[in-house]
Amino acid sequence: MSLRIITTGGTFDKHYDPIAGTLGFGDSHLAEIVARARLAAPASLEVLMLIDSLEMKDAHRAGVLDACRAAPENRIVIIHGTDTMAETAAVLGAAALDKTIVLTGAMLPYEVAGSDALFNLGFAIGCASHLSVGAWIAMNGVAHRWDAVRKNRERGVFEAT
Repeated sequence: MSLRIITTGGTFDKHYDPIAGTLGFGDSHLAEIVARARLAAPASLEVLMLIDSLEMKDAHRAGVLDACRAAPENRIVIIHGTDTMAETAAVLGAAALDKTIVLTGAMLPYEVAGSDALFNLGFAIGCASHLSVGAWIAMNGVAHRWDAVRKNRERGVFEAT
């Protein structure tokens, strides 16, 4: 399987600053996570941007789409903030690329105890190798097509529409 993993940031990639008591961005956790996961097949890693998805604008989404178009791999996992993940999935899905693109993220940062980041990334990689062409959101053990998903903010999960 030819796989590219792209990170755009989101809670997944945030760092906790114990002095300021805030979450923010430093370096991406992606290379460390992939090394820890001991993937059987190689993956190309790309840090596209490190922003909170609430700050993501149309130009950022166009950049994500451009990165997917430019990727030589036909299977792509995108780490993305959960707040606007469905909007980015819609841009990618509407583009109808001949690739399988799976977006995932985390409700808690990777470096915080109890984070769902590692599980979600592993699940998304598995989904990327088995799902059909199109854009998908894979979170917490469930995958949804880009045009049939929403984030339920009250429950903190993605669900079918």
